[in-house]
Parts: sequence; C-alpha cells; structure tokens
Amino acid sequence: MSRKIIVLKGIDSFFGATLARFSRNPQVSNPTHVHSVLIIRPGGIGDAIHLVPAIQAVRKQYPSAKITVLAERRNASAFHLCPEIHNILLYDRPSQLVSALRGSYDVVIDTEQWHRLSAVVARLTRAPMLIGFATNERARLFTHPIAYSHDDYEIDSFLNLLAPLGIDSRELPERFLTVPDDAIRAVTPLLEPLAGTLFVAIFPGASIPERRWGADRFRRVSEMLMAFGVGIVVVGGKEDREQGEVIVSSGIGLNLAGRTSLSETAAIIERSALLISADSGVLHIAVGLGKPTVSLFGPGRSKKWAPGGERHLVINKGLPCSPCTTFGTTPPCPANARCMEEITVDEVFNAAMMLLTATGALPSSCCKKDWIEVAGTL
Repeated sequence: MSRKIIVLKGIDSFFGATLARFSRNPQVSNPTHVHSVLIIRPGGIGDAIHLVPAIQAVRKQYPSAKITVLAERRNASAFHLCPEIHNILLYDRPSQLVSALRGSYDVVIDTEQWHRLSAVVARLTRAPMLIGFATNERARLFTHPIAYSHDDYEIDSFLNLLAPLGIDSRELPERFLTVPDDAIRAVTPLLEPLAGTLFVAIFPGASIPERRWGADRFRRVSEMLMAFGVGIVVVGGKEDREQGEVIVSSGIGLNLAGRTSLSETAAIIERSALLISADSGVLHIAVGLGKPTVSLFGPGRSKKWAPGGERHLVINKGLPCSPCTTFGTTPPCPANARCMEEITVDEVFNAAMMLLTATGALPSSCCKKDWIEVAGTL
C-alpha cells in the first residue's frame, strides 16, 4: 500500500469520522428532474470497473443527464472504458476537487464503502439527493443511506445504490466495457509477433503482496500452455515488468507489462482467448470485456469480487482464515499467505485448458490425458 493511501486512511479515520459524526442530517428531498449526476468513486481499479454497470443504468434511466465521475488518479483511467461518462475529475487533485464541489447536481452518489471523507464531499455539494452506503457514521451525511453487505457481489452492491432513483437493474450483460479505438490501434504492432496465434493473457501483479502467486509458477503454467500451441502475453504496469521477464524467460511469449496504458491493456485482453490473474483490477477488466478468466483468490472475498458463470473458473482453497480482507484492508498474514501458496500449477493449467476447450478456442481433441502427460514432462 502506498504512503499516500496510508496517510489518506489516517486522515479519514480521524477527521472524516469526526466531521461525519457532528454533521447535521440533511433534509430528505427527491428532485423532480435529473439533469446532472455526480458519482464519487475513490479507490482502486476493481471498484471502478464494478461501478460501470450502475453508471450505465443511470444513463439509461436519464439519457439526457450529464454524468460526472469524481475519481482518483490511480483509478481514473478505468473510466475511459465507459463512454457513458461525460466528465472525469480527480478527487486527489485539489483544483479538480474544488471544481466538483462548485458544480450543480440533482443527484450525488457516493460509492465508497467505508471511509468517510467522500461522504463529507458529497454533503458539501448540497445536492438535493445524496445517496451512499450506511456502513458507519457516514450514514448521517446522506438523504438516502443504503445498507451494504460483504456477501453481495460488488456490482450488485453498486446497483443497490440506485434504488432511491427507482432503478432496478439486475440483468448484467456479458460485456459492459468499451475499448477506445486508439488503444486498439496502439496494441496492434505490439501483438504482431503473435499474429494468427491463439494466446492467453497473464497478469502476475496484485495490489498487495499477499495476493501474488509468484512469477515462477506463472512461468510453469505458460510452458505447459505453450506445449499446446498457446501463446502467452504478460500484461501489467511497470512494477510487473520484472515478473513478466521471468514468465517469458524461456522465450515462450511476450512481456508487455509496463509498455501499455490501462486502455491498451484492455485492448490486449480483448484480443486474448483467456486471462489468468489473481484477484485484481485487471481481472475485472477481463470480466467486463466478456473474456473467460481463471482467477486465484485467497485473502480477498470471493463472494464479493470473484466473477460468476460458466466462463469463469475461480480457484480458492477456502482456508479457515480466508478471506481476511475487510473494506480494502488486509492484515499481516502469520501463515505466509498459505491460501495462495497452496494453489498448484496443475490446478491453474487444468482450469485454463478446461475453459479453452469449453469455449472452442482449442479443439476438444485436447483431452485431459494429454494435459496430464504434458504436466509430467515439465
């Protein structure tokens, strides 16, 4: 976790809680017309991606309304995959925060799940309708506080925020993200070495060390997939570049980690047959693009964050101490992240092959007997 995030959490726990506790309850009001909506979303990429279906539901309900998102620098680029948004402002850039506060809105929706500062920001807009999660003192700052459950898929949690607007949207499309055309053009030359080759995308990174599976294990899975003619492309940020080099060290694929923007990473995933990833924002991008995924869960709450459906296989050892993450905070692990350590290379490889054959990317003649033989030689 970056120092900046730690400082913000510290500020929130004291000043945010104090401001929320002593604020007067706003007067409940329902606007007769909705022309402008502010949606507040601090936090990481995963939260931002899971919010997109709710934004699209607001756009469908109010097609002429202007939608502004107040995000952070670390997640703002995720909203470039949602063309329904008119304007993106940065929560952690003072001039843009002031601009957001000076705006005139009919509805403000604070989508933060726990911390209070975003709820204070929502209240300061003085919008007639203020919606947010009632998880602590922050409930006092909304005209319409909404209950929150750790057992709800996060997309559903965000959709629950729309109930005061009379929006009841539960039909999630197979694909809800849009890759910009310029991102598609940018990755075409990068993928030229794999032209005409079926490939799997691998994201080896994670927001915290406890969620990482290990570059060497990803490399072994890659070698096994290559035995079936499946190419490998490693995606991620600059911090994932070194892991990517380990994964492709045998000349078995392309390491594009650190060479693409988030939108360009999405364009690569869109071209892939499958994504293999731990619990991460990149995983959720693949889900939003309708791509099959193999995901590795341990500290994170799979009920809330893991994708569902036949096109997604979730590997979770279900240890008694797992999940341990609550409202984005993971405590130090005394067992050296055993929940991730116990996930085997064979489990991940088999899951990938099952999806590649089930979706028709590989012929069904690639039977499990062949997979076992490959695993035994590597």
